[in-house]
Amino acid sequence: MTNVPQRADEAANDIVVVLRDVFKSFGVVEVLKGVSFEVKRGEVTVLIGHSGSGKSTALRCIDKLEQVNRGSIQVCGHVLTDPKLDLRRLRLDVGIVFQSYNLFPHLTVGENITLAPRSVKKLPKAQAVDLAKKCLSQVGLSEKYDAYPEQLSGGQQQRAAIARSLAMQPKVMLFDEVTSALDPQLKGEVLRVIENLADEGMTMVLVTHEMNFARRIADQLVFMHQGKVWEVGPGSVLDSPKTKELEEFLAHEL
Repeated sequence: MTNVPQRADEAANDIVVVLRDVFKSFGVVEVLKGVSFEVKRGEVTVLIGHSGSGKSTALRCIDKLEQVNRGSIQVCGHVLTDPKLDLRRLRLDVGIVFQSYNLFPHLTVGENITLAPRSVKKLPKAQAVDLAKKCLSQVGLSEKYDAYPEQLSGGQQQRAAIARSLAMQPKVMLFDEVTSALDPQLKGEVLRVIENLADEGMTMVLVTHEMNFARRIADQLVFMHQGKVWEVGPGSVLDSPKTKELEEFLAHEL
């Protein structure tokens, strides 16, 4: 059987996120200075760099939590600079998990997870409950459906927050330093969940300072420095940096 070359339009369909020459300023402070990179379907892109390098801002721009000043971003076919952008449809396709868990304390874990599928997607209660239980099983919290957030450890709360995003069945998941507030043992719990999602083929963009984790999980690693993309490569780029800036960054991080 002969291999049929992939057509250009088919190859383009494998690109889920595209940033082109993106600039973003907060007042007079220019945080992103012409950032460009692509994310392929089913792959994990990890953004690394010093605090203030622009990586979290780039991540937030992908979900249009921040408005870019110049450049273009496309996510799952949505053109974020289009004035007719349907923000609700974008948010259905993109899930984001932050450092802070943002769980509603007065709701059980199950209620936290079923809230959006029922109110936004209009799922019947029974279907939303089944979905929530499936997502909790994915993150290793099957027994916590009826627990309240205050009864969970930090790592468990973060895993519940991941389950809440998964319940919306997004095409892309964004993670912004989700383990930075956790102690080493709890970090491990959360990182294992993210690795499992990668194994299942979830398209993900992560910001992290966990270099060993980044090396292990990254299909594509993007090193940002002073608001620009400085180096791009596989996770193994951490073993052989091509620039002095990445070498110096790793010397401080490892």
